[in-house]
Amino acid sequence: MKVSVMITTKNRLRDLQRTVSALKALNPGPDEILITADGCTDRTVAFVNEEFAMATLIVNPVGRGSIASRDKMLRNAVGDLVLSLDDDSYPEQSDCIERLRVLFSERPDLAVAHFPQRSDEFPDSLGRREFGIPGPTRTFANCGACFRRSVYVSMAGFETKFFHAYEEPDYALQCVAAGYEVFFAPVITIRHHWTGQTRSELRTHQQHARNECWSTIMRCPFPYAPAMIVRKALAHFRFAVLRGPGWFLREPVWWWQAVRGLPYFLRKRQPVPRAGYRRWLRLEDRLWSEIVNRDAQARSARN
Repeated sequence: MKVSVMITTKNRLRDLQRTVSALKALNPGPDEILITADGCTDRTVAFVNEEFAMATLIVNPVGRGSIASRDKMLRNAVGDLVLSLDDDSYPEQSDCIERLRVLFSERPDLAVAHFPQRSDEFPDSLGRREFGIPGPTRTFANCGACFRRSVYVSMAGFETKFFHAYEEPDYALQCVAAGYEVFFAPVITIRHHWTGQTRSELRTHQQHARNECWSTIMRCPFPYAPAMIVRKALAHFRFAVLRGPGWFLREPVWWWQAVRGLPYFLRKRQPVPRAGYRRWLRLEDRLWSEIVNRDAQARSARN
């Protein structure tokens, strides 16, 4: 199998340089590396052209968002497998490319594999040696996941109107409903430095909540959709309340955005089969558990 690596970046040159150094050390190396400079105004484009010419560089003069950038790279990649990284994340094992080939060869129904992270976002993970048992999940993180490209191009794929956030569970739902696996596989680990530069936790929360609502409109079968939208909106509101007034007073921002997008997403509505939706709902969401546990620990420490 050919293996491509894809990275989308915006104005985080130092992080990208560190990740590029890690990719250069892989043995064997990937068959292709794609980098999208998404609205970069720093020296990212010059760096890639001058010091990493082996990469295929895509330049978005105006930012299109991480989702549209990844969708384009996945569709243009030459690899049978595409390893997705952030500009601040990279695999820790130098032989990771061969490990990915073995994993996907052994699991013919595997659509997405994702991997444990040692992340500065979750400091307790930095010294962790055990990350739990392998198993199917209902989402993944694009900063450390590998796609079977043939499956991706056979489906709707990432919804580019999301711009950022929630594309992973939306695509995982498509895969699970179609009979493919989304699988947590600790065959490699990802070092995620998780820089706060260009990130806003509140903005990401609002984008995630809005996009989850839109995904439910597109994918959730009748008669579950209305109840699921209300349930999810209340869950996000409770989360915002726990974060304080600066968060929950701004919840109407994403409500209004969600309403404005209704005509577009109603036109795109293609619900998955009920059995597939229920099967996806029963799967574990390890990423959300990490976030909830982190916030609970933070509140406990403050008290």
